[in-house]
Amino acid sequence: MLYLMRKHAGSWMVKILLGAIVVVFVFWGVGSYTQQQAGILATVNGDIISREEHRAETNRLLEQVRQNFGAGLNDELLKALQVERQALDQLIDRVLLRQAAARLRLQVSDEELSRSVRGIAAFQSAGAFDAKRYQQMLSLNRLTPESFEAMQREALLTSKIQGFITGSVKVSEHEIEDWYAWNNTQVRIDQVKFSAQAYAQVSATAEETAQYFERHAENYRTPPEVKVRYVRFPVAAALARAAPADAEVREEYEANPDRFAVPRTVEARHILIRTAADAPPEADAAAREKTAGILAQIRAGQDFAALAKQHSQDEGSRDEGGFLGAFQKQHVVAPFADAAFALQPGETSEPVRTQFGWHLIKVEKVNEGRTRSFEEAKPEISARMASERARHLAYDEAEALYDAALAGGDFAAAAAARGVELRTTEFFTRQGPVPGIDPGSAFAQAAFQLSAGEIGDVVDLGDDYAVLQLIEQRPARVPELAAVEARVRQDLIREKQIEQAGQDARRLLAELKAGVAIDQAARQVNASVQTTDFFKRSGGSPEEGVAPEVVRAAFELSERDPLPAEPVKTSDGYAVIRFRDRKPPPPEGLASEREGIRLRLQQQKRSAAWSAWLEQLRKESVIDLKKDFT
Repeated sequence: MLYLMRKHAGSWMVKILLGAIVVVFVFWGVGSYTQQQAGILATVNGDIISREEHRAETNRLLEQVRQNFGAGLNDELLKALQVERQALDQLIDRVLLRQAAARLRLQVSDEELSRSVRGIAAFQSAGAFDAKRYQQMLSLNRLTPESFEAMQREALLTSKIQGFITGSVKVSEHEIEDWYAWNNTQVRIDQVKFSAQAYAQVSATAEETAQYFERHAENYRTPPEVKVRYVRFPVAAALARAAPADAEVREEYEANPDRFAVPRTVEARHILIRTAADAPPEADAAAREKTAGILAQIRAGQDFAALAKQHSQDEGSRDEGGFLGAFQKQHVVAPFADAAFALQPGETSEPVRTQFGWHLIKVEKVNEGRTRSFEEAKPEISARMASERARHLAYDEAEALYDAALAGGDFAAAAAARGVELRTTEFFTRQGPVPGIDPGSAFAQAAFQLSAGEIGDVVDLGDDYAVLQLIEQRPARVPELAAVEARVRQDLIREKQIEQAGQDARRLLAELKAGVAIDQAARQVNASVQTTDFFKRSGGSPEEGVAPEVVRAAFELSERDPLPAEPVKTSDGYAVIRFRDRKPPPPEGLASEREGIRLRLQQQKRSAAWSAWLEQLRKESVIDLKKDFT
């Protein structure tokens, strides 16, 4: 039916049919009351969250999860992540935030929204907003301007509410000092490691392996698999037919002069002395004074880059002598931009205050703005137009095959009639990989949405398009032991090795608690003692082999309680540790870290305040779920 309506979309018959549908909607509404209720998933203080909204949000989160976990994603992890529940929670929070914004009389003006969208680099060409690129980028991400701008407006509104709720959060000097001491205190320990790999003599019999498999059979369950046949339509194959004529390229150049404007830029270095925007006056004055002192050294002839490496607190540019490269005026904060673009090559600014702190800026080169000539721009225009046309050609060919296969009911016959190669995959899982398909994730996702025999809509694979038909499915299953016996035996041996390591570690710790010297006790279990260097909570050096679990346990020990209650379980086995010494951080180190700590703690406290406010908002609201989420 949908195919026929699409095919005859311009006919008078379809127009009459659509007119009739509109009349039905006008007089009867979209579905009955029962149908409308079936579409409601939840209400938040009376505002509705629909099942369709939840389905779309769930799919969006699933896509993020697949991108983050890649091949590591499986059905068990998906279940643990509770994506459906997360999607619902996010939708509830959005409704609560919209309601709160209305109560607080906060809103985002059209001007604010426009300025935000125009400032997004992905929508710009040559540093300026490009309406055509905006449409293209949204189209590639299957968004309309209306839907994207609604999302952007919501994000800006959320940012305003966050500022309102967390703007008053402060960090005291006492908190800064406590965090500095906590984070920079160092300890030194003795440790005896019991690595599972050291127990090479451990083995497993066939009977033990079978019993282990019986107890842990679910660990070896294979995920669902599918097999599909498909046709690919490479964009590259269509490029030869997509080259634009010179006249078309010229027309594109003349119609979009702003796209080929090269804006004025400067190449500069800077030195940053960090201080928060809301820092106390004395802290701000101290940072200003330090910046002025560095400027005096520059005026006296010292090298700017060398001073930047020594003093700048901008981690991103410090190692490069403060070099920022070339930048446009609108791409940096206003006070910094105004100062930088007022300087001549070789000049250094007076101290400049921004939200990040105090800066010194040295301009090394000024690149004046100009418009690229047609000859300069022609290769770029031709390539872009050819690429866009090739994508359209490849997509149109894929869609034509899909329509023909759907109309005729025979995928193979439709492919043969068009002279395109029909391929068949081996079985693959939802996470792939799919042999012959790179990267394969979109392909696998599309395949798992099909039922047996179903032909899927066109799939965008990035560099090409594909049309798929699902031909066979395999459900998740526990394989026979013979198929996974080697893996099961290896897992069992690893378990026995770790168990043996744990026994020896507990025996050693008991000896230490009984007063036996650590060297003597270690010899009894054929182990050696290692005394570490001092290390912080951020971890010991890899050369020392201090495991993260050991680092955490070490800071629980003291001279009064030098031994842990139990051996420390690590990813490689066990470790027995003993406290040796603790070293507080030098007081003078706080000065250079103060502002960084302030910013870090402020962000943590704002995040906590925001979460607490949202939680309170939920408690005070009436949230009615139409479906049980556990």
